[in-house]
Amino acid sequence: MRFWDKITTQEQAALWRTELLALKKVLVMTNGCFDLLHPGHLCYLEEARQLGDYLLVAVNSDDSISRLKGPQRPIRPEKERCLMLAGLEMVSRVVLFSEDTPFNLIELLKPDILVKGGDWPPDKIVGGPETLARGGLVRSLSLLDGYSTTNLIENILARNAG
Repeated sequence: MRFWDKITTQEQAALWRTELLALKKVLVMTNGCFDLLHPGHLCYLEEARQLGDYLLVAVNSDDSISRLKGPQRPIRPEKERCLMLAGLEMVSRVVLFSEDTPFNLIELLKPDILVKGGDWPPDKIVGGPETLARGGLVRSLSLLDGYSTTNLIENILARNAG
């Protein structure tokens, strides 16, 4: 499969999920903006992938990020962010969502394991209670110290301010 073929619609992702269920494969799902991909993301995604057979990454649309982070964001458009993630070996599929949270997508796909980065306590992960009620797992994964998209943007702005 070519890496750009990993980018899927929500409908295609639901069909793929049905196939995985029939094969008794474990689907791990995470979500985020992934505005500027950095080593912290890579470590987190690799850790997520090791928890199951496949890793689906749900990506906030440009409009969603602007509503959540302000009009200056995203830095990279959604198509580029999806392509960058799809190019990573540990990522099985990438799907875009336009709501402020991935709750509807989580309910559609019903992942076996739902994960977020370590800055998200498990009880604050969107879709967590529903995933647990289905018998799934909810995990808050490690963070690689010193890496944050917000800090990265602030450092770039500070360097260019003078």
